[in-house]
Amino acid sequence: MNALEIRDLHKSFPGFSLEGLNLTLPMGCIMGIVGENGAGKSTTIKLILGALKADQGSITILGRDSREDVKLTKNDVGVVLDEMGIPECLNVSQVGRIMAGIFSGWQPDTYDSLLTRLKLPHGKPFKEFSRGMKMKLGFAIALSHNPKLLILDEATSGLDPVVRDEVVEMLLDFTREEDHSILISSHIVSDLEKLCDYIAFLHQGRLLLCEEKDVLLSRYGVVRCPLDVLDAMPRDSILRAKRFSYGAEALVLRDSAPQGYPVGPVTIEELFLFMVKEGY
Repeated sequence: MNALEIRDLHKSFPGFSLEGLNLTLPMGCIMGIVGENGAGKSTTIKLILGALKADQGSITILGRDSREDVKLTKNDVGVVLDEMGIPECLNVSQVGRIMAGIFSGWQPDTYDSLLTRLKLPHGKPFKEFSRGMKMKLGFAIALSHNPKLLILDEATSGLDPVVRDEVVEMLLDFTREEDHSILISSHIVSDLEKLCDYIAFLHQGRLLLCEEKDVLLSRYGVVRCPLDVLDAMPRDSILRAKRFSYGAEALVLRDSAPQGYPVGPVTIEELFLFMVKEGY
């Protein structure tokens, strides 16, 4: 069974369309969605959570059709969104008591432990929290009701590097359980490169690719060279290229790179930027 299956998903708005999205997140894995603002990342997550209704297509979560099992999202899926939606007058202790009445699998000891680990004050009202503190509270809530799938939308933004690193460790701990999985979108691609087993590139509502991270890093490489060397390379060996005043960078498939040109590694962020660049 897969943690998440999306088939032929369509959603149109004035000026934007999510077109024929297909994604599969295997159980026990972490998938990162990379995309610029307006690429469709948040739209995809809202469709998964049922906050938007698809024009076409299907979404299966933990083996069940998300349209037919409304309780699934609440009990088996932990969610951390860019906006928390928590009443500003509440403190974290009050939030915990409310969540205990919402989630059948709520674990107060886990919640208290996470509050301590994330250094969240019990008495301070939510309205006085910084953005980073609000996101940390979101993680504490999402991890405290025994979810099988975590869905995170820009959840590491607003966190300082030390806390981000701690959150990454928490998420890796979560997926040590074989039936735990994570779908995460983030602008901080370095976090996704640390975390993810699979990477999906979303651009202007279209899925450019979805593949295992290690496969992407082994399949693609970059040739960094002077401009005249770039011009001498066989055109059919270059997938994308960037020209600068001091030289050039060419994205190539390692297996078909021309001999005599040293191929260096490519990061996930570099690969995405190459992929969204049009033409040669």
